[in-house]
Amino acid sequence: MNSFLAPYACQAGASRGRLHAEPESSTRTPFQRDRDRIIHSAAFRRLQYKTQVFVYHEGDNFRTRLTHSLEVSQIARSIARVLGLDEDLAESLALAHDLGHTPFGHAGEDALQEVLADFGGFDHNAQSLRVVTKLERRYVEFDGLNLTWETLEGLVKHNGPLTGPLAVKPDKVLPGAITEYVARHDLELATFASAEAQVAALADDIAYNNHDIDDGLRAGLFTIRDLADVPLVGPVFRAVAAEYPDAELSLHIHEVVRRMIGMMILDCIAETRRRIDKHKPETAADVRALPEPLVAFSDEMRANDRALKAFLFPNMYRHFTVNRMTSKGRRVVKDLFHLLHAEPECLPPEWRRLSDGPGTAKTARVVADYIAGMTDRFALDEHRRLFDMQEKP
Repeated sequence: MNSFLAPYACQAGASRGRLHAEPESSTRTPFQRDRDRIIHSAAFRRLQYKTQVFVYHEGDNFRTRLTHSLEVSQIARSIARVLGLDEDLAESLALAHDLGHTPFGHAGEDALQEVLADFGGFDHNAQSLRVVTKLERRYVEFDGLNLTWETLEGLVKHNGPLTGPLAVKPDKVLPGAITEYVARHDLELATFASAEAQVAALADDIAYNNHDIDDGLRAGLFTIRDLADVPLVGPVFRAVAAEYPDAELSLHIHEVVRRMIGMMILDCIAETRRRIDKHKPETAADVRALPEPLVAFSDEMRANDRALKAFLFPNMYRHFTVNRMTSKGRRVVKDLFHLLHAEPECLPPEWRRLSDGPGTAKTARVVADYIAGMTDRFALDEHRRLFDMQEKP
């Protein structure tokens, strides 16, 4: 046991190990190796050109899935350090949580979900599991990255239990990728994940809420005045304006985002400590067995978080300029799927070998894997190659 970690933290030395046994590293803990494998994966590199909100070519200063993942990682490490949790496990989960995302953000996911309705559907969390357990091919002895049980558990359950009385979405049918994997490597879907996974999930919320304010203002989708009545955000903007009346507007924005991230982190730490005092977990297993998450916002901050999401949804995620681009993205994804599913001979050879003929369920999943792994840029290029007669194949 690492003496500097809290007793309820995941202990790297007590990891439940990997599906495929490997010799341990003499220089890195199992969770550090997981982090490094994720960083060196092709799927992680491709996040550089995958949409967060804005498609990659709309501007160099907007967040991408890669920069978002790095920001989540920084916040997760900060919280984990203060709470005495394993920073490397929290970082691994923060870096891996978006590996299954499609090109064009949630629009691409919605498109794949629609076209795969008769073939088991599509879920980006389940796709992340497919990426790290099957689709990444870097090792001679096994497919996937062969990550530790704790990282895989956190990747699947970071938002809460998937089955049982505490299930986050009790009526949702589990994606096939998850049920297939847990049949041979039980990830205990009815319990909460580790505190480290819960930290990564909350860090994701903190990062995208605050940085979407920054990107939305930068893109001109809304103004500071529009935010005046949003709880927490409006008062912080007024406080910064009063304190620095002569500062540039861009500096006001950065200062507000910085303060809000800090406020949310401190609230998370305070509420989590309150829950630690309440439940008194003595092991990581105790954290998993709790009737509620250990890591959480206070009631007041949860209300602020909901209010901010309620503002961003119509004013940013459903802004007409964003809608126009995401509509194009959905059409590109659907076009690619329908053509390649009907004509798998158009797939690159390494993917065509995995299919079993036009229109089948197996071919549908192969095509979905192929498309989900695309960057925005590659998807647009592939669409041109397949549909534009003037474009070379």
